[in-house]
Amino acid sequence: MNSNRTDILFLSHGGGPMPLLDDPGHREMVASLKAVAGRLRKPSAILLISAHWEERVPTITAGASPGLIYDYYGFPPESYRIQYPCPGDPELAQQVFRVLNDAGISAQLDEQRGFDHGMFVPLKLMYPDADIPCVQLSLMSNLDAEAHLSVGRALQGLDCDNLLVIGSGFSFHNMQAFFAPDSPQIRARNQAFEDWLLETCANPALDEAERSRRFSRWQEAPHARFCHPREEHLLPLHVCYGLAGRACDDHWSVSVLNKQSGMFYWSRQRP
Repeated sequence: MNSNRTDILFLSHGGGPMPLLDDPGHREMVASLKAVAGRLRKPSAILLISAHWEERVPTITAGASPGLIYDYYGFPPESYRIQYPCPGDPELAQQVFRVLNDAGISAQLDEQRGFDHGMFVPLKLMYPDADIPCVQLSLMSNLDAEAHLSVGRALQGLDCDNLLVIGSGFSFHNMQAFFAPDSPQIRARNQAFEDWLLETCANPALDEAERSRRFSRWQEAPHARFCHPREEHLLPLHVCYGLAGRACDDHWSVSVLNKQSGMFYWSRQRP
């Protein structure tokens, strides 16, 4: 097994803690994430970019034992007792900080912040033993697509054996549409954007200049602003692609809350 490989995964993480509460609208997603974890080699460490953390500059959790942030509202009491006691990885955090700064991207470390549900919900499904050291990286509050591609490219400088990088977001994230009556019009808009995203991520015939252009100008995609009125759930994918720098190796679609949602995987060999 070659430890010079980095696995890169963009996943759609569902609605709040609902995937952990046996919600029927998340069962396909839950089964898919468990299956993916079973196919991947078990990582030595995980770096996760969550849609639920924004800072002025990229910020990295640097504590040795981060707690959990229950950053959702109105759910049953048991959803606020979920535990995921994985260790942090201050050494990996320092390395992420260094490679970003070396690339000219100002970054900061945060030794106090815990892990939000964009991290602990999918990881509790994928790696329930909570025995893999984890670090979380924030988005930038400017939500600039090109800036997040640059963060991903900077992460190519990481020298970490058997690393899994996860972009935890959602390929469809229109909250009103999730709870609106289903209609052919909503399904068509959802599917058109998913088709564009699959073409962008997976078509090997696209050269990387064109693929990067599509990511940078994602708002030109069919029904882009319907599917993402605010883009924070899409931008973890930009970081993943910036790191991978090529078409994905695998992709799959799952139904989440009756909407089609994409997930994408890359394997990157370190030079």
